[in-house]
Amino acid sequence: MTERPYTDVAVIMRCEHIANRWQPWRWSLAEVVINEPAFGTEPRQILQDEREQRWLFPGFRVELFRDDAEGYHLNLTSPAPCWFVMWRRDEDPGSGEIPLARPVAVSLSYHDAGRWLDAQETVEQVPAAPEVVEALRAFVAEHYQPEPKRRKRPDSFRSLQDRFGNPASVTTEKQRGGGGGGGHG
Repeated sequence: MTERPYTDVAVIMRCEHIANRWQPWRWSLAEVVINEPAFGTEPRQILQDEREQRWLFPGFRVELFRDDAEGYHLNLTSPAPCWFVMWRRDEDPGSGEIPLARPVAVSLSYHDAGRWLDAQETVEQVPAAPEVVEALRAFVAEHYQPEPKRRKRPDSFRSLQDRFGNPASVTTEKQRGGGGGGGHG
């Protein structure tokens, strides 16, 4: 069995202070970077000032699957190929603490992002680095097979059906007898 290509990444989440009494902080995806051993394995705060906090979440493996080559192709053919990150907020930690926004999954596939959005998850995207885009382009070139276009038969060749799906026919002969009333006389 051949090993799938992968990249280990870390996600940086940003929490910015906003002037809103109901929601004083807002989380967003800041960046996806190649994981470094120095990052360790646990999330940690890497910046804090009066305007924002930034948290590093290391240790996400992004594997490329041959059967999802179309999803990667869709990403590559978009105006800006990107990382997709699904994240969730921690439950409210209580007095004064800001609940963390934790990344759950990272992908380069439009299909993954679509499934997450369909499940009503929070999904954000950030541009992928040029070297990541080039590696993805090489993978797609090797594994993506577009669906063959099927020629659509003209409607004139389709069999006729009535509104119930039963075979129907059209005739040019005049119908005789049983005309149902309104005769000419």
